[in-house]
This record gives sequence, structure tokens and C-alpha cells, in this order.
Amino acid sequence: MKQKINYDQMSINYLKALAIDMINKAGSGHPGIVLGAAPIIYTLYKNHLNFSTTDPNWINRDRFVMSAGHGSALLYAMLYMAGFNITLDDLKNFRRAHSKTPGHPEYGVTSGVDMTTGPLGQGIATAVGMALGSKINASKFILPNDKKIFGSNVKKPVIDYKVYVLCGDGDLMEGISYEAASLAGHLGLNNLIVLYDSNDICLDGETNHTFSENVLDRFKAMGWNTEFVKNGEDINAIDRAINRAKASNKPTIIEVKTIIGAGTSLAGTNKVHGSVLGDAETKKLKRLLNVSEDTFYVPDDILNHVRQSISKRYRKYFYNWDDSYKKYVDLKYSGDYNLFNNILNSRFTYDLTRLNWDFLDNEKDALRDMNGKIMQKISETVTTLIGGSADVASSTKTYLYQKPDVTKDNYNGRNIWFGVREHAMAAIMNGLALAGFRPFGSTFLSFADYQKPAIRLSSLMNLPVIYIYTHDSINIGQDGPTHQPIEQLAMLRSIPNLRVFRPADAHELVGCWHEILNHSYPSCLVLSRNKTETLPSTKAENVKYGAYQVLSDPNKNDGILIATGSEVQVAIQVVLSLYKEYGIRCHVVSMPSMELFLEQSKEYQESILPKNVKKIVIEAGSSFGWHRFVDDPKYLITVDKFGISGTKDEVLDYCDFTFEKIKNRVIELLELSKQEETVEIIDDI
Repeated sequence: MKQKINYDQMSINYLKALAIDMINKAGSGHPGIVLGAAPIIYTLYKNHLNFSTTDPNWINRDRFVMSAGHGSALLYAMLYMAGFNITLDDLKNFRRAHSKTPGHPEYGVTSGVDMTTGPLGQGIATAVGMALGSKINASKFILPNDKKIFGSNVKKPVIDYKVYVLCGDGDLMEGISYEAASLAGHLGLNNLIVLYDSNDICLDGETNHTFSENVLDRFKAMGWNTEFVKNGEDINAIDRAINRAKASNKPTIIEVKTIIGAGTSLAGTNKVHGSVLGDAETKKLKRLLNVSEDTFYVPDDILNHVRQSISKRYRKYFYNWDDSYKKYVDLKYSGDYNLFNNILNSRFTYDLTRLNWDFLDNEKDALRDMNGKIMQKISETVTTLIGGSADVASSTKTYLYQKPDVTKDNYNGRNIWFGVREHAMAAIMNGLALAGFRPFGSTFLSFADYQKPAIRLSSLMNLPVIYIYTHDSINIGQDGPTHQPIEQLAMLRSIPNLRVFRPADAHELVGCWHEILNHSYPSCLVLSRNKTETLPSTKAENVKYGAYQVLSDPNKNDGILIATGSEVQVAIQVVLSLYKEYGIRCHVVSMPSMELFLEQSKEYQESILPKNVKKIVIEAGSSFGWHRFVDDPKYLITVDKFGISGTKDEVLDYCDFTFEKIKNRVIELLELSKQEETVEIIDDI
């Protein structure tokens, strides 16, 4: 009598074999998680995850985040078996250049991958942002209570997806995970389900060397529902735990006890974490799994079982949703219809430069205050703008007044109280951007260091995240060197695909916002806390060039002062003083965005910074990165040491950055003589 095939078990076995073949062929990868966590990911995709292989970007699909990004081979093998646009040839090219199957999952590269992961903790923290984005959208877009049209008397949200995460011990050792999980519990994000691959092993050895707390108790204390599955091979137990999680009114973490590298001679040890199994071990494993020893082979009946099971489950859900969505759109239900289209299509065209901002020339105000006023006005038009601060909104001035807060009881808000969680805030903003929003988050510039890993992922994924930094230089004074940024601007400018804006005044600030909102790249807006004049020569429309002249003479150019932010005014005052004392005609160039300037044509760059003219940089921050614009490092008037605690004037003097010291440096660099005849200033300056 022919033995009945256990299709679920054999599907898992072939899933394991396929991923191991990928790692062996690549000569690198992580077989341990493949063999330990395959039953988890199989159960999730086969029985729970709602998606469409024909429309992988379906807006209401459930999101899956492989926070343990080193398990990418397992994910790619599962996506192939589920029917996504991934071929066996793609699997064979695992970890090869320009393939669809890179070493860690990358957003926009592989069909079915919802975010770039790899740095541990980032995935679970970003998933919190995704889940929050789903909750906010669900509160805004509701199908009407109309049984004739929708076949139901129950009001349902148009967008209500769940977010699933697969994480490991390493993810839960990273502090960002707990920052984000704390906020998720506080906000009651019951659409977030974390599957914890708990195998008690990390790269260097057993986790008991470093990690001994009760993880479930810790999550329970943060307001999470917790589940425990003692046998990671028991797909029925995993299935039941996920069903209970879906019914919970809290976010859920499911700890699943697994054996890393299960079925190999190295099972349960760190040696199988990131080492290729090799031919002999793989043959032994395949015999144990009762699968073919052929490489990259899955029998048709197994593949059909997986794909048909998944398709049968999600197809009905997908088409029912699609019918409701079409009726929703056709009937234009909801006062937020334009917002819905923006969320759906991620299209933005806002001409902020044409709005009447009523700025008065020579008006003095802190740029952080000006920015707060501008954001209030922008928020009326840009309905996808949403965000908050790391408990410093009263200082950064980014709270959207007249807009409600996002709370556990009302997600239909615009202000998010992130708390003192700078790193998690940045990752959550990435998740909100992946949910279709234009998120912003604010803190002091010196604390950008806390956010660097998440900013890097913003840039890798090209997400329209807006990082707002105030208290931008040493002139904040008495808070001392811990709060006085020096190297942060250079750090931010060094990140590829990130645009850093440091406007001189309100005019340029509007131009910065115009550029930010009309492009999809991540950006940093760096603002002064001190009062700054609105200059008559600055132009919002010129910010798009990255740098432009704000003071010039068509007949003569004895030197160029390049400045950013509040230093632009200092540069102008220095030039006017030099003309009055020496008759020297220098130009002043404002460079609100170094990145945008470097994207301009060579012709434009040379028209602003012509060769054979001395160029001097003035910026109250590190010299790093400015060398490309000058002929010699001596032409950099910057700050390359930490400040001190003192009054503004005391700190500026200590850092050699008072007006007189800057002016004297410029005089020295231009090789002017104090004995030259003083000339009278004339009107054409």
C-alpha cells in the first residue's frame, strides 16, 4: 500500500533543501536559521500571510519583515515556492552581483521583500512603524455602513493589514528593539505579530554568556500579548499561536523554541550559524529529510501543493477587498479621498515657493520657530505629513497645532509622541514611509548620532523620511559640548543618497521644504535655535541648485566666501566690512545643500565657484568634506574641536568663531594689509 505523503512536512523539507543549495552554491550564507526556522516561515506563508503574487505591491497586503536578515536564503526560497516572481536561476545567483537575491533582503530588489534588513533590531523597529501606519490608515479610510453596496452592515477599513516579523536572539539584544516595542505596547498595535526564533545561540556561542532575562516577561511588562511554542517543528502549535495572536487586542510576540542547524552534525551550536554545510553534510541532511539529492529541485506536486494552498486562501480575500476598494473609489467615500490617493500612489507635487509666506526682510526670528510656522501651513496642504519628536517638540517647534495626537484610542491623528527614543523614532519613521506617509521626526543635531543606523536604511531604501534637527551649532552656548554639534553635519553629508539642508533664513527654509516634498529621497533639515535675519537676497527658488550667490559684484571678484545656515549672515557682514575698510569686493555664496550643488552641471558649479578665485568656507562645524571646494585646507574657517560650557559669546571665542576672529582670518587669507587706504562704501555693494 502506497504511503500517504505528508505534504506540509515534505514542503518544509524541500524548503530547507532549496535554501541550503543556495548557500552552498554561493559559498557563503547562514544555514543555521534556514534549518531551524523553516517551519515558522512556512506556516506563516501557507496559513496566514495575505498577499498577491500577481500584485506584490497590493496596498492592503500583510507585510512580512525578516528582521533576522541573515536568513535571506530561507525567505527567497519561500518566496519562490509561494509563487512570487523569483526563478530557480535567481536562487542559483544568491549573493551574486545584480541578482534578485542579495545577501540580505533589499527593498525594491526582490518581489515580496517589504523592507531592507540586516542590521539587527532595525527590522522589528521599522515593523512598528509599518503597523502604526496601517492603524492610522485604517482610522481614515472606512467602508460605509451600506449593505446594498458592500454586502455588510459592518463598517470596515479599506486598509487594515497586519505586520509579521521573524526575529532572533540577536534582534532582541539590540536596544532599538525595546525602544520600539515599548511604544508599540503603549499604542496597542495589535496588528503587529513578532515570531521569535529562540534557539539560545548567537554568532560567538550560547546566548547564556550575555542574555539571561525572560524575554516574554519583559514584553508582557511593555503591554504585549505573549505566546510560547516549545517545539519549533510543530507547525500545528505555531499555527494555533498565530491565530491567538491575530485575535489579541495587543501586539504579540510568539517565542518558538528551535534548534539552530537542525538535522546536521553541528545542530545546536554556533558553528552552523554562518558556515556553509558543504557537500558531504548536505547529502547526509537530504537523506535525513527524505528529499532528492539533486540540487535546486522541488517536485512538481510539492510546489503545486504550496502554491495552490496559498493561492486558494488569499485569492478570495484579495478579490473581495478589490471589489470593495473599487466601489469605495468610484463612490468617492471619505473626506480624505485625496489623501487616500497620495497614500496609494505616493505622488506629490507641491509648489511651496509660490505661496505667500509674508516674510519681512531683516525680520529676526529663530529658524526653528520659522520652521514651526511653515510646518503648520504645510500640514494643511500636505495631508500625508505626520510625525513628532523625541520628547523635544517644545524646543524643536515641530508640534502640529490644530491637529490631533495619535493615541491608542484614536489613531486618526497627525502628531506622534515618540518619547525619548531617538533611534526607534528614526526606524519607525522608515516604517511610516513604507506605509505611504511623509514622516518627520525632530531632535537636536548632536543626537543625530543615535539615529545613524536607521538613517542609513532610509537612504538605502530611498524613503521620503524627513529628519529635522535644531540646535545646529556651538552658538547654543551653555548646554555645553555634549549638546554642541561638531561632526554631525559631516557625518550626515557622508551618507549616500541623503540630502542635508542647512538654510540661511526663512526664504531658503521654504525652498528646502519645496525640494524635500517634491522628491522621494530622505532628507535632513538642520536649523538654528538662535534668531536669524530674513535676508533680501536669498531666494527660495534657488535652493534647488544647492548653492547660489547672495552677494556679488558683476565687475570684480577678489574672493568668495562660502557659508551655510546662520554663517551666511556672518559672511555677508564680513564682506561688507572688508569693502568699507579696503575696497575689496568679495562674493558670498550660500550653500544650503552641498549634495544638490554637486548634482548640478560642471558649468553651473564653475559659474558659482570659478577657478582661479580664492574660496573660503565658513561653517560652525567640522571641516571634513569641505576640502573639495577650496585649494588649501587653510581656507577652511570651521570648528574642529569640541566646545565648552559657557555663554554663547564665550563659546564662540573659545572656538575662534567670533565675528572679529572670522574677519581677521579672512583678512589673513586674502593677504590684505592693514595699512591700505580706507575707502568709502558705495551703493552698488
